[in-house]
Amino acid sequence: MPLERFSAAWREAYVSSAFAGEFDKDLGQCVFCVLAREPVDESTGVLKKSAFTFVALNAFPYGSGHLLVLPVRHVGALEELSDEEYQDFFLVLRDTIRALNAAYGADGMNVGMNLGHAGGAGIPKHLHAHALPRWLGDTNFMTTIGETRVLPESLESTWRKVHAQL
Repeated sequence: MPLERFSAAWREAYVSSAFAGEFDKDLGQCVFCVLAREPVDESTGVLKKSAFTFVALNAFPYGSGHLLVLPVRHVGALEELSDEEYQDFFLVLRDTIRALNAAYGADGMNVGMNLGHAGGAGIPKHLHAHALPRWLGDTNFMTTIGETRVLPESLESTWRKVHAQL
């Protein structure tokens, strides 16, 4: 079945207006910038730090092992990273995926970034990548019908499992 399309060129002025970016404004201190200053420790949720990047637990995980990889510097877009920051970011992301595979032995992995508010980023002003182990059949009745995620482990347990591999 082909996808139907219709033109709404009259909307161009709205989506390119100043109002369209209203939700991207900084509304106080960035939680990720605060986290970047914390030490690697189970109590902080920070798992690893490198020269330009750090890895932390997702405080609101989609599933077990859900981690965030973040640049230390407060930037909201990939193109804002220097070449050194970009290379470090993706090397740390690769190391994080290896650690998750070693810690969980999952069937697959979701890795992604929601860029900007319209792209789904909950914190659009601080770039971050999600890394999340996945298993066949890990979406069940609770998720599909009940709109609820069941997490079979604590964040502390996730930290210990992954930190041992990083």
